[in-house]
Amino acid sequence: MHRSELQRTLDELLNAARVKDYCPNGLQVEGRAEVGYVLCGVTASLALVEAAIERGADALLVHHGYFWRGEDARVIGMRKQRLAKLLAHDVNLYAYHLPLDLHPELGNNAQLARVMGWEADGRFGEQDIGFIGRCEPSTAAHMARSVAARLGREPQLVGDANKPVRRVAWCTGAAQSMLQAAIDAGADLFVSGEISEPTVHLARESGVPYIAAGHHATERYGVHALGRHLAETFGLRCEFLDLENPV
Repeated sequence: MHRSELQRTLDELLNAARVKDYCPNGLQVEGRAEVGYVLCGVTASLALVEAAIERGADALLVHHGYFWRGEDARVIGMRKQRLAKLLAHDVNLYAYHLPLDLHPELGNNAQLARVMGWEADGRFGEQDIGFIGRCEPSTAAHMARSVAARLGREPQLVGDANKPVRRVAWCTGAAQSMLQAAIDAGADLFVSGEISEPTVHLARESGVPYIAAGHHATERYGVHALGRHLAETFGLRCEFLDLENPV
């Protein structure tokens, strides 16, 4: 598949043009024209770039790419090292941030629900990025244990561990600031990736517990599902590489 055709396919599939984001989505670094082998991962770190080169991949497909709003735009240090390797080896870099969170089937939130066995029946927050729905009735503590078992990472639970949970809200990554929106949407519990100091107080004082399940841990599933879709639909060779990340 030509690199531009792959970009058009991904842009249309993820409705990238309709999403407001703080980084460019799509082809971020141009490499060779023909793409047959795509290495998928969460973040375009130097380690993932080197893995793509070692495996002979034509392209990297990630959730966290480059060129974030507010960053130093100079090509020095870490940015220079990453870009130099991609360009020297003619590897394309495709990155989809919020479009991959939002997708109703292949997105991070939809795929986290699949892994956890939650059934979404509503959305909330800006651009409807947050999901809310039904779960097996339990407590916040039981939910934390379930998250640990299914994601393979011990989460952090703040708030009432004995709170009964029938409706859970979630948004992967760094969405801890959406706790109040989840409360307003009727959630008994909110799950995201990271936690900030004010999150603790809101969870305790509102009576709606919060689970920080890990930024990387909650965002592994969207790009993996996207790669499977490309392989099944277009016959591309797509491999997902989950590099160890403790957060």
